[in-house]
Amino acid sequence: MILGIQRSVSIDQAGLRDVTAPFFSHAWEQRKAREIFEPVSKKGYPKFPVLSASQTEGMVFRDEIGIDIKYDQASLKSYKLVSSGQFVIHLRSFQGGLAYSRLTGITSPAYTVIKIKHEESQAADFWAEILRSPTFIQRLGTVTYGIRDGRSISYSDFSTLKFQFPVKAEQQKIGEFFKSLEDLITLHQRKLSHLRELKRGLLQKMFPKSGEDRPEVRFPGFADAWEQRKLGDLFSERIDRSGDGELISVTINSGVIKASELDRKDNSSKDKSNYKKVEIGDIAYNSMRMWQGASGRSPYAGILSPAYTVIVPKAGVDSSFFAYDFKRYKMIQLFQRNSQGLTSDTWNLKYPTLKTILVFSPSLDEQKAISKYFDALENLITLHQRKQLNI
Repeated sequence: MILGIQRSVSIDQAGLRDVTAPFFSHAWEQRKAREIFEPVSKKGYPKFPVLSASQTEGMVFRDEIGIDIKYDQASLKSYKLVSSGQFVIHLRSFQGGLAYSRLTGITSPAYTVIKIKHEESQAADFWAEILRSPTFIQRLGTVTYGIRDGRSISYSDFSTLKFQFPVKAEQQKIGEFFKSLEDLITLHQRKLSHLRELKRGLLQKMFPKSGEDRPEVRFPGFADAWEQRKLGDLFSERIDRSGDGELISVTINSGVIKASELDRKDNSSKDKSNYKKVEIGDIAYNSMRMWQGASGRSPYAGILSPAYTVIVPKAGVDSSFFAYDFKRYKMIQLFQRNSQGLTSDTWNLKYPTLKTILVFSPSLDEQKAISKYFDALENLITLHQRKQLNI
């Protein structure tokens, strides 16, 4: 489904009129679904590609969804034909709406395929947005009480719903509007995916592989071997306590953030006198989640729960460099092996154990060059995330 639609334009009559008001003044017509759509059930096309319903992408080729689904070739004769421009009521339509197909293929006989009855007066792209909108999905609940996974919505249930719609020219204008949004979002998603892949790849290549003391990729001017050192030689533990300051937290995906930015209830103690002090440039980590990547360099001065560990970079150490190093898969595995506890629910990595872990460290200049590069890459990723959210 198009991301951002719920924030920018509500898919209902009032919201869509805002999009087209400068161009059209016709009243919107109201009809029941059965007056607009009709079911189709054509079978006997086993050589056509098999399509699956996706809640976000509509109908897609089954071979492209990355799931090895077994099915009997002989049964394909009973699969239903889906043509481009048609819609599919599938087993999870009560969560994602109807799947629009821009492809021609065959799909499960458990699904219901519907088409527009009068194409000369209706635009498929317009209905593609209507039939997967949050408003429509909510309305489905009025005719699908008690429905659960594995049971499809029937056409007879769907056919009783009433819809308001404009003339075809206005439908087309609305469809074009949302198609342009979708294309823009897809572009940002691709750029974002590319940047994340680039970051993952470089995190492997710009740090030494197992058994080596030099990385595969380096900046010009650096050729010396990296030195193996204990983390205790690079970081000390901050044990200062304070009840005053910005309350911060540590997350797996975003590192160190302000607790006020978390989308959850504040369960912190009212008495924060025993909370740990954090300064800008410190690395804070969740002792019980370090093996999952819950760490980060703090861009803030503040306080955090005593359950966390705070480490301070010593002279000649760039904490940003090690913040990226700690997120690498190889390091995550190392933290897991060194965590104490009988089960994953009790694993923890306190500073006395952390300081014994051996890591490779380059010169301070190379540390800074690497962290500066990843900072720039991270800023690009954040920029594209914000652009995507603001569409």
